[in-house]
Amino acid sequence: MKILTIAEQKENQLAGVSFEVIQAARALGGEITTVVMGGDTNAAAAALAAKGTRVMAYAHPDLKYFNDEAYVRIVKTVIDAEKPDIVMASATFYGKALMARLAALCGGAMASDCTGLTVDGGALTALRPAYGGNVFMKLQNNRPGTFFVTLRPKAFVEAVDAAGGNVVNQTVDPALVVTRAKVRERVSATGGKVNLNEADVIVAAGRGIRGPENFKMIEEMADALRAAVGASRAIVDAGWVPYLHQVGQTGKTVNPKLYFAVGISGAIQHLVGMRSSKTIVAINRDKDAPIFNIANYGIVGDLFEIVPVLTKKLKEAVG
Repeated sequence: MKILTIAEQKENQLAGVSFEVIQAARALGGEITTVVMGGDTNAAAAALAAKGTRVMAYAHPDLKYFNDEAYVRIVKTVIDAEKPDIVMASATFYGKALMARLAALCGGAMASDCTGLTVDGGALTALRPAYGGNVFMKLQNNRPGTFFVTLRPKAFVEAVDAAGGNVVNQTVDPALVVTRAKVRERVSATGGKVNLNEADVIVAAGRGIRGPENFKMIEEMADALRAAVGASRAIVDAGWVPYLHQVGQTGKTVNPKLYFAVGISGAIQHLVGMRSSKTIVAINRDKDAPIFNIANYGIVGDLFEIVPVLTKKLKEAVG
């Protein structure tokens, strides 16, 4: 089996999900090749090769920022040359935009946002949640050609260093990076905070915080945990916090090791985006709130009393 993985970088900085995809491919066995594209790929390519994969590195000034039109063309040339059985990327904005276009261009089948992969008799089965995580679909490629798969961030462990990796620097055909749109600048909306998709710990708030002035309390708790900050759709729609924090059906799907749901009732639209978290801690004054049905730990009480005390204890513990 030949597997092609696509690394994700932002301004020459590798995202951790790139290593998760390599580990998922490694677990399937077979020959692994990784494509990395950017303005300067030297450091990223070396880090990827240290995980035991053959790295095809494409460096060009016009590849510094993600441009799906140019990136698709380059990966398509690799697919045509390598003829992989499977192409894998993370189910981030980057991966979703890239892989959907690739699957359409190559006429291949696609499975998105997968949380499990198995191989039986040489055929790949991809497992993905559906209907808010209440059921799981098993997807197989029943047509000839490449199978395109995106993986939910944090659903797979990161690859550890392994021998056998090497870097093959590729020449970029200038025609491949001539696109209709040019990306001039990338402005981060997170302000340097932890990204929700890549976070191991998330502290999320709901309408129970009563007003935007109280969101600072959630941010302080998140800072104590070195965590990302999330929010329910209710407080995003109310204008209390920006959309970039929204977790749920119309926001981001997250899969952290630890998820604090503070003042969140647990509407199904929110649960869709976070119920696969490894450990869920709910803080709510309503003992009958639906969030307690999926929480591993529940604290029933006034969050305005609980969160400050919890934050103080966390600061003391973390240092």
